Amino acid sequence: MRKMFGYAMLAIAVAISAMGAGHAQDTTDLLSQLEQEVIGDNKSATNYTTATFKTTRLINGHTVENVARGVLDVKISHRFGKLNNGLYELFGLDNATMRMGLDYGITSTLMVGFGRSTHQKTLDAFFKWKILRQSTGKRRMPITLSYVPTVALKTLKFEDPNRKNYFSSRLFFSHQLIIGRKFSEGTSIQLMPTLVHRNLVTYADEPNDILALGIGGRQKISKRVSINAEYYYQHPDYKLRGTTNSLSLGFDIETGGHVFQLHVTNSQGMAERTFITETTGLWEKGDLYFGFNISRVFTVGKRKRG
Repeated sequence: MRKMFGYAMLAIAVAISAMGAGHAQDTTDLLSQLEQEVIGDNKSATNYTTATFKTTRLINGHTVENVARGVLDVKISHRFGKLNNGLYELFGLDNATMRMGLDYGITSTLMVGFGRSTHQKTLDAFFKWKILRQSTGKRRMPITLSYVPTVALKTLKFEDPNRKNYFSSRLFFSHQLIIGRKFSEGTSIQLMPTLVHRNLVTYADEPNDILALGIGGRQKISKRVSINAEYYYQHPDYKLRGTTNSLSLGFDIETGGHVFQLHVTNSQGMAERTFITETTGLWEKGDLYFGFNISRVFTVGKRKRG
């Protein structure tokens, strides 16, 4: 109310100034005083940035967004076969892998998720903790910072059942920081430094720990449509033999309670340890997978702030 009153008084002062030049100095002082009061009101509150991205996933990886408290987000992701397989396999549409996931908001800054991928029969689970939130006003913060640890379980049968195999050999872990900023209503960018740990490697000279730096962003082209891009660069000394960097391009389309994502990527897997560390497709050779993500949210608990 005080802010509205300030703006109203500011408009009245402008009208008074137009009525008489003899009071110009007094009017200028009044305008300056009222402006300071309005600015002071803005600084007394913290304004958090919202909708940095349309959903919690950019293409394959996470964004800084969380689902709200008490909200369940059902995600279905598809990756078809390689486009360069030609007409015989309908440019990859004859083959598909899928991930089904459930994400749930515990608080406004903490969410958990679980999923199962047909690619290598992988189960994965994670939580996402929003440590910092971009804001202006009383509390100024230029970025949003999130931490996402993930555990994945590869449930394929062991290649050599005659040897002594361990359950721990099936486990993979990742730790990721997401540093994002919304630069304008239509432009958002984030960096994703990531560590992926593999308990078991194929070759003795391969590292158990793989380091990668991701960068991604979106640019809105209309009220409900945006262009997205995502790239993960693997450190040359910490990568698997025969792999390449993951590069994905796509669109987000918002339709009511759904967010529909269409994209092309050289990564077939949809868990961090697969698309970051096991990508083998080459863009220049057409080793690309067309795919989509569908997100639908449901309120299953009482939504509250915090």
